[in-house]
Amino acid sequence: MTVSLFLLLLVLGAFVGVMAGLLGIGGGLIVVPALLYLLPYAGISPELSMHIALATSLASIIITSGSSAMHHLKLGNVDMFVVKWLMPGVVIGGFVGASLAELIPSHYLPKLFGVIVLLLAVQMFRSIKVLKSKPMPSSPVTVMYGAGIGVVSSLAGIGGGSLSVPFLNKHGIEMRKAVGSSSVCGCVIAISGMIGFILHGYKADNLPAYSVGYVYLPALLAIAMTSMLTTKVGAKLATSLPTAVLKKVFAVFLIVIAATMLL
Repeated sequence: MTVSLFLLLLVLGAFVGVMAGLLGIGGGLIVVPALLYLLPYAGISPELSMHIALATSLASIIITSGSSAMHHLKLGNVDMFVVKWLMPGVVIGGFVGASLAELIPSHYLPKLFGVIVLLLAVQMFRSIKVLKSKPMPSSPVTVMYGAGIGVVSSLAGIGGGSLSVPFLNKHGIEMRKAVGSSSVCGCVIAISGMIGFILHGYKADNLPAYSVGYVYLPALLAIAMTSMLTTKVGAKLATSLPTAVLKKVFAVFLIVIAATMLL
């Protein structure tokens, strides 16, 4: 870990914090591809890079989503019904997703990540034109949706905002509250997924120094230091920007990330 690499990770963390507050994401959609590119410069082998990027991303999301969630709670942007019934599902799903990632060959994981993000971008673009929303499903169905969100999120090393925000908005939750509620759930997904990656990582060979399972602590420290300071900027923007603008920003952002991973 060189000084220049650490400084790059500090900048990455600052950007992640703003996006976490603005879009209700934990930042994994930015952190995973960025770490996949940067980790080899820290001497980490390509065979381990994706798993370490996913695990470290989830660990950083605990901090960014937690910080974002606190700001949204203060601004009244959290729907407690959503949090109550999505929570059990995302906990289970997050751990299952981390276990599945261990079984998938590492060279397939970046492509899987890209496909997931591309589908999310298409879904968000479609939701921009939707004028009528559906009511929230029953509590048991919401728990099952939460489990699905947890599995996919953990597989992609994300906090689930790119899944839960469109889902909640489609079911009548106003965009700002969808973003705030997603931040709360994203923190829980990240904790569950990170625990799974730590447990599976202890079995891996040739892990870099200062790792806890697949979580690479120097990168986590750098990202966390700045992201905690900038989430409030994104949360304030989410409160002031029109809903349509938020959706468009979200959709374009997802397409750029998907293209980066697939191409």
